Amino acid sequence: MELSKTAADPMPAEDRVSVSHSEPELVPSRYPLKIGDIEVLVVSDGVLSLPGPMLGHNADPSVRSAWFKEMFLPYDELDWALNVVVVKSGDRTILIDAGMGVAFPDLPRAGRTVQRLESAGINLASITDVAITHLHMDHIGGLLIKGVKERLRPDLRIHVAEAEVNFWESPDFSQVSMPTGFPEALRKTATRFLQEYKGQLQTFENQSELAPGVLITRIGGHTPGHSVVRLASRGERLTFAGDAVFPVGFQHPDWFNGFDHYPEEAARVRIQLLRELAANRESLVATHLSFPSVCHVAIDGDTFRWVPGHWRY
Repeated sequence: MELSKTAADPMPAEDRVSVSHSEPELVPSRYPLKIGDIEVLVVSDGVLSLPGPMLGHNADPSVRSAWFKEMFLPYDELDWALNVVVVKSGDRTILIDAGMGVAFPDLPRAGRTVQRLESAGINLASITDVAITHLHMDHIGGLLIKGVKERLRPDLRIHVAEAEVNFWESPDFSQVSMPTGFPEALRKTATRFLQEYKGQLQTFENQSELAPGVLITRIGGHTPGHSVVRLASRGERLTFAGDAVFPVGFQHPDWFNGFDHYPEEAARVRIQLLRELAANRESLVATHLSFPSVCHVAIDGDTFRWVPGHWRY
């Protein structure tokens, strides 16, 4: 698979329009839960169809193929889930990541975040903060849809690690394994985002408290400024891990993801995070785990086991 010339060259701002997905929602796309006093809503932005081998491009092909077979997944192309989260704590309403947006017509099954926020009764003007795990296009594109910025509040605060902003001044793609067209699309989208929202950026070095019990922490690896958002209230905990954990990362945390800019560091960070989540017995949500993504981590010998959370009715 490759990103076509059209998709690799995102539509200019004046041509990007909000897409109305008018077909009925036949599957769940929003999932609420509470972490103590903190309200959480997991929202599906849709899915990305990407080559399956990207989940472990350093792995032995036969071992990788066996994992896909064991998981009842197609080997050649896989639908990667896209999840964002809305958090309400105190007087703050925080959107964690913003989805793909609509600038890439070759990726038509993503970019639903704005539509689904509206369907959930969440007015864009009610969002006080946006926490960005990193500046890949599937995490920031929703804020670049034409008309969205004008609907956001003027005092919106967008939190992103200083190291992430600095990285995209001259991004390093030397260790990635992405389909053709993606590096240029990522570069252009991050540059546009930083230009359009520079007045709202609130950068931090290592961590920042966004609201009572809501902490954004830079962990690096996937990108130098990649961050996770950790929630804690009344003895309950949840971590939104962004792209630190992919479906294969539990059984094979040392496999390199094609979008990891620094894969060896990403693997080290992933193993450390999974160990911590298992020890704390806290909930995990991640961008590319199947919706609604809520799960736990258990130790399984030298690796880990994914434990799906029970659906809360």
